[in-house]
Amino acid sequence: MPVEQLPALLIAILAVGYTPGPANIYAMSCSLRHGWRASVRMWLGLLCGFLAAALIAAAAAHLIGAAFGKYVPYVRYIAAAYIVYLAYKTYKGGVSEGDDAAPSFISGFVVQLTNAKIILFDLSCYSAFVLPYSDRFVSLLPVTALLLLAGPGANLVWLLAGGTLRPLVLGHMKTVSVIMSAALLLCSAMLLFI
Repeated sequence: MPVEQLPALLIAILAVGYTPGPANIYAMSCSLRHGWRASVRMWLGLLCGFLAAALIAAAAAHLIGAAFGKYVPYVRYIAAAYIVYLAYKTYKGGVSEGDDAAPSFISGFVVQLTNAKIILFDLSCYSAFVLPYSDRFVSLLPVTALLLLAGPGANLVWLLAGGTLRPLVLGHMKTVSVIMSAALLLCSAMLLFI
């Protein structure tokens, strides 16, 4: 990737990574319900899931190039179904004071591995910023490292924001759960219809 392309990549990372999406909303929801300390395990799952998804996307982009595009719709349906499940869990949630299991590494890993927003973004970054200039797999890795800002970096910001806002919303958790669930359902609908 030419150095002149770096500002465009960083702007795309900020614009896509930090806007509401399934993993960001899930991170905030978990920290609102359980606090940010209890949600760190889940964030580590988001980090590992993102890295796995980004590397799989890099390998797919490298090995099968444009042919991968025909498989993207199938990932979209699986991801949309999982986001609807997250919306249901968020709606049924509310603030937990020990009666609900804390978010786990596995839950974060699965959320990120099925996060079509990030997978599609990773593929588009590889195809726009790397593949026109190099066909070597190793050329994709620096962009993968930068993409960590878009996924886990943004998830951590949302998780910390939820933990910070938790004391303010404790008395309004049902309303917050409805809003967070609606946001996840909107993510799912946008994934399928836009």
